[in-house]
Amino acid sequence: MAVQDIVIAGGGLAGATAAKTLRAEGFTGRVTVVGAEHHDPYLRPPLSKEYLLGKAAEDTVPVVPHGWYAENDVVLRLGVRVTAVRAKERTVQLDDGSSLAYGSLLLATGASPRSLRLPGSDLAGVSTFRTLDDSRQLRGRLAAGGKNVVMVGSGWIGMELAAAAATYGNHVTLLGLEDIPLAGAIGPDLGRFFRGLHEANGVSFRLPASAREIIGSDGAVTGVITDTGELLPADIVIIAVGVVPDTALAQAAGLALDNGILTDASLQTSEPGIYAAGDVANALHPFTGQHHRSEHWSNALNGGKVAARAMLGQDATHSTIPYFYTDQFDVSMEYSGFPTLAAGAEPVIRGALEAKEFIAFWQQDSRVVAGMSVNWPRKMQPGAQKTIKALISARTPVTAERLADNAAGLDQLLPELA
Repeated sequence: MAVQDIVIAGGGLAGATAAKTLRAEGFTGRVTVVGAEHHDPYLRPPLSKEYLLGKAAEDTVPVVPHGWYAENDVVLRLGVRVTAVRAKERTVQLDDGSSLAYGSLLLATGASPRSLRLPGSDLAGVSTFRTLDDSRQLRGRLAAGGKNVVMVGSGWIGMELAAAAATYGNHVTLLGLEDIPLAGAIGPDLGRFFRGLHEANGVSFRLPASAREIIGSDGAVTGVITDTGELLPADIVIIAVGVVPDTALAQAAGLALDNGILTDASLQTSEPGIYAAGDVANALHPFTGQHHRSEHWSNALNGGKVAARAMLGQDATHSTIPYFYTDQFDVSMEYSGFPTLAAGAEPVIRGALEAKEFIAFWQQDSRVVAGMSVNWPRKMQPGAQKTIKALISARTPVTAERLADNAAGLDQLLPELA
C-alpha cells in the first residue's frame, strides 16, 4: 500500500503495541499516538499486582522504554485527546485545537471505571481504580497498614485489590452483588476456593451486599452503610464494579456499536480505514463465529499487533485464544479460553483445590472451551496453558475422566488430538 499517515487514538497497551508492530513490519509513514494521560503507554496488570505491592518499580510498567518512540520516529502526543473523527475527510480533531490527517486510524480508547452514584462518593479516601496514578496513590495509602478498607466489587480487580490491601496489613471488608465472589466467571465451587483463600488471609465478606451510602467527617470518609443498614468503618473505600468501553468518539463518528465498537476479525470497524483494538473493541472471533469484547491485557497486546498488520494490508485476523492471569496471596492463576462458552458448565478438576494446585477444564459437547491452572508448576512439559490452548484449538472431544486423571501427564492429553 502507499505510505500514509497512521493515527492511533489511545495511549495504552493496544496503541503502543500497534505502533511497535507498524515499525517492525517496515512501515515508514508517520505514526502518531495520542494519549490522554501524561504517562508513556504502560501495562495495566502490574497496577493491581506487582506494582501495587511494591514488588515492581515504576520503570518496569511502560510498554517500551521512553526513548523507543523517538528512536523509531513515532510521535507521542500525551495529555491530549481525540475529540472528533471526520471519516470523510480522514482527519481527527484534538482537544488542544489541532487536527491530524490519517490514511488509517486505530481507535484504542480503552475503557473507564464504572462509578456509583452514592451519597458521599466524593469524600476524600473514596476512589475508583484504573490508572497508574490510581495505583501509585493507593499504594501510598495502603502501605502503612492498619487501615479499615472497604472494597466495593467482587470481580477480579476487586479481589486483587482486596488481596493487596490485606497483604499490607489492613482490615479489609469486601462487598459484592454475588452470593459467591467470581461465581459468574468461574462457577460457585471455584468462587468458594477464592473466598476461602481471602478469608484465610483476614478478608471479611458481605455477600450479597451493596453500599447504600458513604459517610464521612471533615470531608474524609469514615464509613460505609450497606443496603442492610450495617455500618462498616472505613478509612479507604475502593469502588471496583467494572468498566465501560469508551465509545463516545466512535458513536459520534457513526460507527457500529454493540457493547463496544463492532469490528470484523481483522479489527476493521464499519467505516473503511478505521480500526479498533483493546478494551473498546467487540471483535468477531473466528473460533466461535461470535463477537467478543475482552478487558484483559493479552487482548490489547494481540489486538494491537493484528490491527497494525491489517492497516498495512496484510491478511491478519485476531484469532488467538483469550488469556488472563491473577495473583492473589500465594495463589497464581492463569486462564485461557472463552468464558461465554464455559458459562454454566461444571468444571473438571485435575489436582486438588485444598492443595492449591490444580487445573480446571470447562467443556462444551465434550470439547474443552476453557481452562484455568492454579499454582501448576510451569516447569512441567507441556505447560498447563499450552495444553489448554491446544485442546481448545483442536476442538477434539476428550473425556472428563481423561482430563481429571492426575496420574497421567498433561503431555498424554496431546496425542489424543493428533
